[in-house]
Amino acid sequence: MISRTWHGMVPLEKKIDFEAYLHKTGIEESTSLDGNLGAYVKIIEQDHYAHFFLCTVWSSWEAIHLFAGSEPTIAVTYPEDAKYGLISDPIVIHQEVITSDNPF
Repeated sequence: MISRTWHGMVPLEKKIDFEAYLHKTGIEESTSLDGNLGAYVKIIEQDHYAHFFLCTVWSSWEAIHLFAGSEPTIAVTYPEDAKYGLISDPIVIHQEVITSDNPF
């Protein structure tokens, strides 16, 4: 199994709206694909921002490519991201894992 972790942050006043948007975009899209074994979110408030960490767990690299395309280390983005003031890390982290349990 492989975990794929993305990080982004939004202004605190956009936190609740962005959390709903994240569920409708990255979480719903990734969990609808074959090979996805789970999606987990951790939110941490720091100063004027809410940091979002999304960890998805996959059965194989082939499954990750279904979601992320040919460059799986590059973050998947969506057309309305800017509406929430999202600052997205452009690179995601992959790790081999032995469980699909919530890593947070």
